[in-house]
Amino acid sequence: MPDEASGDRVTYIGHATVLLELGGLRILTDPVLRARIGHLSRQVGPPAADVSAELDAILLSHLHLDHADRRSLRRIDPSTPVLAPGGADRFLRRCGFRDVTELAPGEAVEVGGVRIAAVQARHPRGRSPLTRGSGAIGFDLTGSRRVYFAGDTDLFAGMRELAGPDLALLPVWGWGPTLGPGHLDPGRAAQAAALLSPRIAVPIHWGTYFPLGLARRRGHLLTDPPRDFARRCAELAPRTEVRILAPGESSPIAG
Repeated sequence: MPDEASGDRVTYIGHATVLLELGGLRILTDPVLRARIGHLSRQVGPPAADVSAELDAILLSHLHLDHADRRSLRRIDPSTPVLAPGGADRFLRRCGFRDVTELAPGEAVEVGGVRIAAVQARHPRGRSPLTRGSGAIGFDLTGSRRVYFAGDTDLFAGMRELAGPDLALLPVWGWGPTLGPGHLDPGRAAQAAALLSPRIAVPIHWGTYFPLGLARRRGHLLTDPPRDFARRCAELAPRTEVRILAPGESSPIAG
């Protein structure tokens, strides 16, 4: 049964934005909080007003627009520490942040008793002048629980070395009708779960943003990916409990 007394909790805000409450800390991943980003429209209700309040850290996996939205980042207290991949400092300081730490895979820092390590991610670099010099990373957090946040990645050879987290946050789709290179679809995400062997897997990167007008014709892509992931996990990673959280929904992290 989930250990609600510990206070450790995961809230799926939408897309790759997740609020982790871990060891008394509030840690937000890849904050994208607006109703519209370019041609993408948020298909679910807005995040709760307090999602970005009183944060202890922000984890930024990479600088693609659906993960590093400048206007969303500017809603957050600029004194909040931000952990990000190499090459992200200039972008983040232009967003107003004063405490930016760039991490390469294998490097780690401690925030309030939680060790946060950067790990490999297999994902294309950005294309704009501000982002093309920065790659992608995932994060492995170790505190009262161990959590793996994949960010955006495809399968990679070292994924098995990250095995054993209490919780794995795994992307299972994207923001449109197709996926480009460097992404996990439901089947490949289930393969990742088999390599990682987490006790709990929460699918992310689905059901939130979609091109304007396309949801009427391809709306199944807003709901099917996490269900397909759960079915494939039952085959490939049967010891892992899949928890599908709707955007805005929370769950305690099992003890």
